[in-house]
Amino acid sequence: MPPFLELTHVNVARGDNLVLHDINLSVNTGEHIAILGPNGCGKSTLIKTITCECYPFVSSDPAQPETKVSIFGRERWDLTELKKRLGVVSAELPGKPTLHTTGRDAVLTGFFSSSTLWPNLTVTPAMRERADEVLELIDGVKLVDKPVGEMSAGQQRRIMIGRALVGSSQMLLLDEPSNALDLNAQRELRGLLRKLAQQGTGILLITHHIADIIPEIHRILLLRDGRIIGDGPKQELLTAPTLSDLFQTEVQLTQKDGFHHAW
Repeated sequence: MPPFLELTHVNVARGDNLVLHDINLSVNTGEHIAILGPNGCGKSTLIKTITCECYPFVSSDPAQPETKVSIFGRERWDLTELKKRLGVVSAELPGKPTLHTTGRDAVLTGFFSSSTLWPNLTVTPAMRERADEVLELIDGVKLVDKPVGEMSAGQQRRIMIGRALVGSSQMLLLDEPSNALDLNAQRELRGLLRKLAQQGTGILLITHHIADIIPEIHRILLLRDGRIIGDGPKQELLTAPTLSDLFQTEVQLTQKDGFHHAW
């Protein structure tokens, strides 16, 4: 199986500003990895590069190293097809059309990369069967007929994970998934992510919340000022001195039951 992601000498500009600088990164399909960094470090731009919403800056200077972006072994993608292979979950709530959609229908939209089940979309019996399987996997059976707009933030996040998984369960890209969740919803989310990781789903977690790094994640990437400043085993990089340097403030770190907590 080809690597999920290969970035080689990637530079990305947003407007007139170069945001990502010479990014070199390889992530295997099925790997569990967390990317840490302070606000403004380039995490959002990195996500948009992975999802092909932002494109690398290609220099016309032949002396510059070649830039490469490969996802699931391919350098070119139809975006609709890519979205079916790569499940993306963020802290942003669904758009207005989805708020009136039931839990099952919201999961089904993952087959079409749409915000709701528009009349021109055909849902097959096999799709419905797969959606029911995913709803059971994410402990979302009770949310089948509940409108997304009436769900709590934690329930919405659970449904969005189901939506991301329904087309393919190879890789989940999670962007600050615990934002706006209360303590109980955070605990339930981390429990769900552990369950998915243990069943073989790859996880690429982008966060600045240390407690989101579940025990199944063993590799840490540190991002600051648009540059990768660290990439290695969790036990080596998830330390108080390293985090203090990364976030430019004194950090205290403790560990319990495989989770790390920082303050």
